[in-house]
Amino acid sequence: MEILSLPSKCAEQAEEFVRKVWEAGWRVVHHHSLPTWLKDNDFLLRGHRPPTYSFLACFKSIFSIHTETGNIWTHLLGMIAFIGIATYFLTRPTIEIQWQEKAVFSAFFAGAILCMTFSWIFHTVFCHSEKVGKLFNKLDYCGIALLTMGSFVPWLYYSFYCRLGPKVVYLVLIFVLGTACIIVSMWDKFAEPEFRAVRAGVFIALGLSGVIPAMHYVITDGFHHAIDDAALGWLVLMAVLYITGALIYAFRIPERLFPGKFDIWFQSHTIFHVFVLAAAFVHYHGISEIAHYRLTLGDCLESETQ
Repeated sequence: MEILSLPSKCAEQAEEFVRKVWEAGWRVVHHHSLPTWLKDNDFLLRGHRPPTYSFLACFKSIFSIHTETGNIWTHLLGMIAFIGIATYFLTRPTIEIQWQEKAVFSAFFAGAILCMTFSWIFHTVFCHSEKVGKLFNKLDYCGIALLTMGSFVPWLYYSFYCRLGPKVVYLVLIFVLGTACIIVSMWDKFAEPEFRAVRAGVFIALGLSGVIPAMHYVITDGFHHAIDDAALGWLVLMAVLYITGALIYAFRIPERLFPGKFDIWFQSHTIFHVFVLAAAFVHYHGISEIAHYRLTLGDCLESETQ
């Protein structure tokens, strides 16, 4: 009989060992136990990491379950994916992809990779200390601005391929607006919970600045060409994804409706990350389409440069 009960005892001992290792290595706390600087979303009640004051502990928490797990992994995997895509694209022989195309697409790749990188690192080290959390929070917001700026570069380059004036004006415009967003992001109060709607509004406004060159193209070339040749449909889909994600983030849906039910999975910030990732992939497809179309036309005609 003792022999028959041996597997059961071994299983119990193994379970107890795992539980003790887990409790010794990591413990999560309730929202009310957090210091003020860690109380970002009061609709997430349980599963928060306490202050660690250790980078090692922060990075070890990547493999633990807590309120930031989904936020970390969505953009960590996104960063890896875009590094892979960029590496493949930029290492193609010149006969396949010219250096000019590599340079233009590099702006988008850099924006996407930096955005994802700053994001997952911020969500990893946010619980280190107030000073570290604020620093990487600012980098996280800068990453959003860099992704937006980088996304506009290839679209403007190929849409106004043969029109230097509008291309330069709109590129300067998006860089000025993006830089303004980065400067605003450096303001300490910008990261505070009560400015959540303001943050969403600032980045939505930066993205919507693309309406100006889009309308310019529609007026000069027609709606049909804008959809078929300038990948405007993909640009609109990207904007819808970004804006929808930002609104979900701003209104904290669904945890606002069901406090404590989405503490770990399917919280608004994680959903926002998924929308950002989807929008970036949609945009990559769109600019690939417009680049292919534009380059198949060959050199600019004199009438196109007017």
